[in-house]
Amino acid sequence: MNNLLRCPRVPFPRLALGRVVDCGSPWRGFFVLCGLLSLLVACSAETTDKLRFGMASAPVTLDPRLATDAASARINRLLYDSLVDFDATSAPVPALARWQMLDTTHYRFTLQAQRTFHHGKPLTANDVKATYDYILDKSHVSPHRATLSLIKEIIVVDDRTVDFVIDKPDPLFPNYLVVGIVPADLAAQEHTFNKDPVGSGPFKFIAWPEDGRLVLERVQDAQQVEFLKVPNPTVRVLKMLNGEIDMTQNDLLPELVDYLRNTGAVQVTTGPGINFSYLGFNAEDPVVGKLLVRQAIAYALDRATIIKYVMGETARPASAILPPTHWAGNPGLQTIPYDPDKARALLAQAGFSAAQPARITYKTSNDPFRVRLATVIQHQLRQVGIEVDIRSYDWGTFYGDIKAGRFQMYSLSWVGIKSPDIFSYAFHSKSMPPEGANRGRFRNTEVDHLIDAAQVEPDRDKMAQDYRQLQAILLRELPYVPLWYEDHYVVTRNDIHGYVLAPDGNYDGLITTIRDHRDRLAGIGP
Repeated sequence: MNNLLRCPRVPFPRLALGRVVDCGSPWRGFFVLCGLLSLLVACSAETTDKLRFGMASAPVTLDPRLATDAASARINRLLYDSLVDFDATSAPVPALARWQMLDTTHYRFTLQAQRTFHHGKPLTANDVKATYDYILDKSHVSPHRATLSLIKEIIVVDDRTVDFVIDKPDPLFPNYLVVGIVPADLAAQEHTFNKDPVGSGPFKFIAWPEDGRLVLERVQDAQQVEFLKVPNPTVRVLKMLNGEIDMTQNDLLPELVDYLRNTGAVQVTTGPGINFSYLGFNAEDPVVGKLLVRQAIAYALDRATIIKYVMGETARPASAILPPTHWAGNPGLQTIPYDPDKARALLAQAGFSAAQPARITYKTSNDPFRVRLATVIQHQLRQVGIEVDIRSYDWGTFYGDIKAGRFQMYSLSWVGIKSPDIFSYAFHSKSMPPEGANRGRFRNTEVDHLIDAAQVEPDRDKMAQDYRQLQAILLRELPYVPLWYEDHYVVTRNDIHGYVLAPDGNYDGLITTIRDHRDRLAGIGP
């Protein structure tokens, strides 16, 4: 029966400006095939009490001191507790510990309720110190060290209290202490947390027998969750219909989500997200380094059409990295309107014409959906006189080129940004790689001044004002052309309940997810 899951490759709907063009029977045949498969193979699905979570990619490491990819970060949140978390406005709030600022460079963190690691030992201030000492040790090459390098000293006051002394005032310092805490006794033994994690979070590690299968167990009730890597979105849909996975979050083409929503066999829940998508530019390039060209690109993009017809209305137009609901967001910023005539006029001012068009190389990943978006953007820019050459690469090659500055224009997303220190990391002239992520080599003294002022402003309201002014300048100067905030969605089988989507796309909803066995007994769902 498993051979039936080998679906033929079929074309996706082709896009024309402003509408979806029917591509004929192959696509409709695919939907019919999916429906037939769901009926034919449902009986063969394995019955299990595990919650099976389908993922597009597996985590890279389960060591929170080293993790940076989204899959690792989301699963590590389930395994480990951190000192600090964020509220609905992305303001820092106590998690493991509450804190007080003894002076501008001295913070005291006091552990709250007693937590116990999954190997039975209590979590103490010594474990906090050991975790951050590891990150600060240059020999371990932690990717978090750059952000935390301002830490000058970590002092254990007692079992419940730990002090951080930093080398310069930074009112955002608590925002940075979001790394999961590991036990000091195992850290001293150089325990391999990356493959055998031991934390104090709501889930504990059970097994990771292969790259594509990870099993965790919920501490409160022993409910197991099995994370299964299913890279191909079509196969993931078929496995949902076949009962081989119980739930999946994001990373499906919009038409597949619509199809699932209409089957009645599963539930599709959506929620607003904060992941910010943008076009980035090389400011030293003779074409896109011109502000007039970047402005023309911004006015040439019909975001509303892309969101409606390409993204299935699962996004909201953006004007800045931080959404308006963020405590430092700027709700007064207006979305750049679609105005192709203005785009053409700006290009003419920049010295380009129909005889001598602006030519841009656009780099993206080879993910089919990202290539589709790039193709639509290419089409819209061509309408105003910009010729775009799309270059798609595997993720490693693409991201390596972006980090190295080998691009004219590219598209990426900032995922789950909570702290406004992102502006220093991405736009300050001192943050050119490898010191930060100013990969476009953007330089602006006014931006540098506002970032520097905001970073030392002790009054949060005044700090927020600085960041709002900064975002207005960035929208004017356009080192990035803002695109949209992508929404999140989760697809669950009908007997799965209680999963709550988070704006940053984390997997915390698994803490409250249950399987209602009554649905299966009543014959509800495949």
